[in-house]
Amino acid sequence: MRLDRLLLAVLVLFPFLALGTPPLFDLDEGAFTASTTEMFLRGDFLSSYLLGEPRHDKPILIYWLQAASVSLLGSSEFTWRLPSALASSLWILATYGFVSRVRDRQAGLAAALIIATAAGLTIITRAATADALLNLFLAGAGYATWLWLREREQRWLYAAWAAMALGFLAKGPIALLIPVGTLFLWCATRRDWRSFRSWALAPGPVLLFLAVALPWFVIQTGNEGPGFLAGFFFKHNLARFDTPMEGHGGNPFYYVPVVLISLLPHTGLLLVALARLKTIWRDELLRFGLLWFLLAFVAFSFSGTKLPHYIYYGYGGLVLILAAQAEHQASRWLLAITGAITFALLLAVPSLLDQALPRLKPDDLLLAQDIGSHFGLGYWLWCAAALVVSLLPLLLRPLTTRFALYGNGLLAGATMAFFLLPIVGQVQQGPVKKAGLLARDLSGPLLLHGINTPSFQTYAGRRVEKRPARTGDLVLTRESRLAELPATEVVFRERSYVLARVK
Repeated sequence: MRLDRLLLAVLVLFPFLALGTPPLFDLDEGAFTASTTEMFLRGDFLSSYLLGEPRHDKPILIYWLQAASVSLLGSSEFTWRLPSALASSLWILATYGFVSRVRDRQAGLAAALIIATAAGLTIITRAATADALLNLFLAGAGYATWLWLREREQRWLYAAWAAMALGFLAKGPIALLIPVGTLFLWCATRRDWRSFRSWALAPGPVLLFLAVALPWFVIQTGNEGPGFLAGFFFKHNLARFDTPMEGHGGNPFYYVPVVLISLLPHTGLLLVALARLKTIWRDELLRFGLLWFLLAFVAFSFSGTKLPHYIYYGYGGLVLILAAQAEHQASRWLLAITGAITFALLLAVPSLLDQALPRLKPDDLLLAQDIGSHFGLGYWLWCAAALVVSLLPLLLRPLTTRFALYGNGLLAGATMAFFLLPIVGQVQQGPVKKAGLLARDLSGPLLLHGINTPSFQTYAGRRVEKRPARTGDLVLTRESRLAELPATEVVFRERSYVLARVK
């Protein structure tokens, strides 16, 4: 019991591991934090702008939370990511509490462990974007809905609609569509339309949703006109399902490898679940989780715009299924195999990156020069030791499935947090961060030319523009685009990024 509590505490704190170590990643983290920075610069905390242009991509909640974090604790990678880490810790804790309540404590720990340590979720739980908030509120809505179905207590109905309202303020209509669609499908499998009507048409909870979710949209529409609603709902929500936006497209099988890779080192549980679909379907809770996941999987597989983290909106349901497989006989050796694959891939990362160098564009080749030097001896020793540990359940029969699950998960999550993310961040974003911090104290307007690195504005703490360069401007660009500018004096140059002043 004491060991379980210690493990839960570790999992709840997992999103905070090395939270402030990697620089902010462009484009997503850079765009969110630069928009919040622009709120301070404009003195306007109702509207979001990015590089001087209205940003109607996302609602307001994440910007408010980031602004509060930075106001209280100062600007740093840790404080920009703090709201996401707190939301992720609550997601982990809520999942443990729910699964422990409807199943048992061991299943609850397994579900919490998957969220805290799966490869893809390790990234999204600490990213300074709106997705950690959305995942928390989707989980809250789904779990509260199930508890209402089971117990018929009004508090769970209010909790579900409150979670959807906050999710709507964090990311938009998807926070409503996933829970509503899941319950609709589940009720359809039982022909229980009375439950769906009672949930969907409950006056008090629906009014609570409207009271929380609508005021900001009404105020923004009054300030910016109907163009705001058209841009938010039609361009940045509905249009994403119709056409690829910003080059993020893919075929209908896009999410198959995403799911397999993002769940590492726990993919073995998914393989067990695939072999037991009939059993899962007969279990009403697991059927609810399966429909939740399949709704997100199918919807985004046929969406015009595809990004890896979209599929995570169904993981609140998927972890219910995976946790239920943790004690199955085949899970032990499948977890050992997928764990070993995980650490073998991590050991191969430096070699794979070196092999990819000849195919890079000149700017990216400069950015990735000497990339192998960033993977020090500690990385190699850690990953090699983790690979040995992952193989032990195959070699030593007394070791349990729990050893394979928890050992692989904690080692993989720590590898991502302490090694891989900081290394990738330093290679990809290190020069942009240095240029931004340098520009903070230099005179002259700041510009971006030929690049889209909004984190430059976050680090500079000053307004950055995109327009033709003029005399006196400080311009951040890449080596290949420098010749496109008028005569310049180079102020900073590092691995393909150049900060230059126009003469």
